Amino acid sequence: MSVEARSIPLAAIVPRGSIIDFAQKLIRIPSQAGIDPREPVLNAIADWLSAHRLEPQLLRDSGHAGVAVLAELSGDLPGPMFCLNACADTAPVGAVETWRYPPFSACVDGGWLYGRGSADSKIAVAVFCHLAEHLAPVARSFGGSLSFLFDADEHTGRFSGIKAYLQRSPNVAGVMVGYPGNYGVIVGARGFYRVQIRVYGHAVHSGTRKTGMTNAAEKAADLITRFATCELAPSPDPDFEFGPKLTVTAVNGGSGFSTVPGSCDVNVDVRLTRTFGSANARDLVSRIVRENNHAFPSPRANAILSEETIPAYRLSDDSRIVRALRAGAGQAMARNVPAVVCGPSNAGNVFAAAGIDATCGFGVTYKGIHGVDECLDVESIDMVYRAYLHAVHTLLPTS
Repeated sequence: MSVEARSIPLAAIVPRGSIIDFAQKLIRIPSQAGIDPREPVLNAIADWLSAHRLEPQLLRDSGHAGVAVLAELSGDLPGPMFCLNACADTAPVGAVETWRYPPFSACVDGGWLYGRGSADSKIAVAVFCHLAEHLAPVARSFGGSLSFLFDADEHTGRFSGIKAYLQRSPNVAGVMVGYPGNYGVIVGARGFYRVQIRVYGHAVHSGTRKTGMTNAAEKAADLITRFATCELAPSPDPDFEFGPKLTVTAVNGGSGFSTVPGSCDVNVDVRLTRTFGSANARDLVSRIVRENNHAFPSPRANAILSEETIPAYRLSDDSRIVRALRAGAGQAMARNVPAVVCGPSNAGNVFAAAGIDATCGFGVTYKGIHGVDECLDVESIDMVYRAYLHAVHTLLPTS
């Protein structure tokens, strides 16, 4: 029986109820990046995989802390390794009182499943775990292998689970990341340049009679204004028509009421395109920092404490992984699904920087990602399950 003929009836039965149940269990485990411990959500995933005879492995970072869960299905015949990836950690909740439903309630109302991480991306974890269970009985007939990777250190920006995976599996042929949204198959994303700037002033008593003292908080406010009003002038990039973007994302400094702050930290995130890269961002940030320091003299010049960058990327439409997922999405949605790029950088950039083709989005219909009342349309679960099942059978056909 051909792959195409075989995959259609297999995809017709979607265990939606079980997927929702497992997603609800995961949503009820707080896993806010940098706030909650990783172990509870990783253990919940590992326990589910073990209960379904899928032999999970815990991946650890360089400090031996658990950062991801991995399950693998291997065929008896040699062939390429592909990976389905979804994050198990989430963005922070923010102001709980602004949520319509408690962010860890995982309630379903009007066909929408609510909760922090519901769409990004605990539903993808649940879908991919169920796909692993479904595929396990036929996996030995694969000409190759399939990994299921669930990183719980993604929203920090460290991607430690992915990095640990790539250390043990550097030759993975392609990755499909289960981010939400189905307006297209996402085949590229802007990169980022992130920098933390320490703004210095004079640390003195707020009641001092001296004049000419630089208040680091006021100096930081000027720096933020300069960033907010600067113009990014990139060369046009036809694949990223929305261009680059600079955002101040955090400000910290000062304490109490009786001290003029002597320092203040400002975090800046610049989203990159292929024609406005890290060198452009670094030059822009450095110039604005110098201008601010000149306008507000202080005992020490402003300093860049840390910086991190990763480039933008865009896969070819002819990429094997792109063609497979577009075919699966097209079958599941009964229409042509275009290849598109997205504004946020993500796990796809990490894989791409390692030379691995990675789609970075086809998933459930959603609202409120990283905001209030994050939720997903439960009806859209079926097409996601079918799309990835079809894609896997295209990439790793069974005899």
